[in-house]
Amino acid sequence: MTLEVTARTGLQLADSVATSLAQRASGPFYFTPDGLQAPLLDRLAQLAPTQNVVREDTAVALAAGACLAGRTPVVLMQNSGLGQSVNVLASLVLPYRLAMLLVVGMRGTDLDTTEENLVMGAITEGVLAAMGIPAHRCGESDPEGDVQAALADVQAGRTAALLIKPGLFGWGAAK
Repeated sequence: MTLEVTARTGLQLADSVATSLAQRASGPFYFTPDGLQAPLLDRLAQLAPTQNVVREDTAVALAAGACLAGRTPVVLMQNSGLGQSVNVLASLVLPYRLAMLLVVGMRGTDLDTTEENLVMGAITEGVLAAMGIPAHRCGESDPEGDVQAALADVQAGRTAALLIKPGLFGWGAAK
């Protein structure tokens, strides 16, 4: 497969995930920049209002307020930001059963072997499991179904995570 085909496929997958999120979640959509998810963030911004938030824990706190207002918020972040958000998740979101979707870019896994991301990449799924947050991997074969499965947990009243591996949306294709 050529790099051009890989990038085109990545954009198509990003479009599928963004469309599925925009159709199935009422939002709001909060995000912190994540190069792995850049095509997803770009496409989602065309389909629904998005808000860039400077810190992931602040984005999760804003999403908690949206939950209380009856919305289905989505927070898009890197897994390093998940680490930063553990306290607000553990002390606000989970005890009060606030349901939101966390879309987490999995830095330090798969194609991303940068040293500073490896530890968080290795522990992200364990951190989510320890908090009782179900994690769904978004894949190439059925991204809409993966979004739907994650949002089914949210609709059932649980916070859930959708994990985005490096390269899914074309990151690293130009290397």
